[in-house]
Amino acid sequence: MEKPDENIVRSGPLISYKYLAVSIALSVATMSLVIWYTYTPDTLHYLVPKRLPGIFIAIAVTFLKVWFFAAKIRVLADEAISFMAAVRISLSWDFASAVTPSTIGGAPVATYTMTREGIPLGKSSAIMLYSVMLDQFWYAIAVPIILITGIFYEVVPDEIGLVGNATMFLIYTGLLLYGALLSYGLLVNPKAINRVIKAIFRLPLLRRYSESINAEAENLESYSYELRKKPMDFVLKAFFYTTMNWLCKVALPVIVVLSLLPGPEVLLVLRSLAMNLAFLIIPTPGGSGGVEGLFVLFLGPLIDRAAFIGLSVFVWRVITYYFSLGIGIMAMLWYVNRSVSNKLEKINMKEEEKEEIGQA
Repeated sequence: MEKPDENIVRSGPLISYKYLAVSIALSVATMSLVIWYTYTPDTLHYLVPKRLPGIFIAIAVTFLKVWFFAAKIRVLADEAISFMAAVRISLSWDFASAVTPSTIGGAPVATYTMTREGIPLGKSSAIMLYSVMLDQFWYAIAVPIILITGIFYEVVPDEIGLVGNATMFLIYTGLLLYGALLSYGLLVNPKAINRVIKAIFRLPLLRRYSESINAEAENLESYSYELRKKPMDFVLKAFFYTTMNWLCKVALPVIVVLSLLPGPEVLLVLRSLAMNLAFLIIPTPGGSGGVEGLFVLFLGPLIDRAAFIGLSVFVWRVITYYFSLGIGIMAMLWYVNRSVSNKLEKINMKEEEKEEIGQA
């Protein structure tokens, strides 16, 4: 099995502690503000016990989301890795997405973890790009759903105003254009991606990596051609897991709200769908600060008791964001421990070789 080039795969810390600290601080600060302005002393008195088991359903859906993500990765990897390896990759990817700016996402960490699981760098890059492209296919379905249902429902709340509506339009347009370009690069002209990567690594600051990266860019192109030859059931299976993963994301805030009090189910789902697309452009690490605000903006008006808005945001973020941080750290530590173990084995092997030479 091809071993990854350590110099390419990792040239510095995978996760910035600054991003992690900023992400958590923004999340805690925003949730605190929402709770401060919405909480009333008698809030918990209005909780309906028979609805509270919905919280456990939300937790189960969170695990399902991880399962579908892992299943998609394993399909794209041609089942060359075990399911537990795919789970570790998905957890690490989610963790990195939760603590890096949305514009960066968890893709670099996902590529690294895939190489740690024995997938060559070029192939892992192709898998990552193909996974992103499948997300774009999902957006291409989600955007028309929002636009069509917007005729009958107030999917985008009036509270966002003219600027907000214009921003949502730009998001929808940008997602569709980006999806079209990525699909062209992966499915029609993989050589174009190769050229773009080589052009980027001709820049002065990146030129020292160009020789190794150029070789991997060639591998990426060849793997892209391989993906083009995949049968339709391969694409449909991967897209099915992508869709289910996104449906879990859309369902989670709806389940949390309905676990606390009744609400308009259809409109909650549509608002959650629009809200999840809006999350994609928030530049803060993990979207912290912004996602809580969008939750209040999109779903807040549908919650009858204002005091439950802060409680809903808190429960939702604990189940989604802090859950991702907790088990994501465990997954990342597995890779760190494995790397340390491998280094210790190499040191021991060298010492044994020296002893054998000495005895000879």
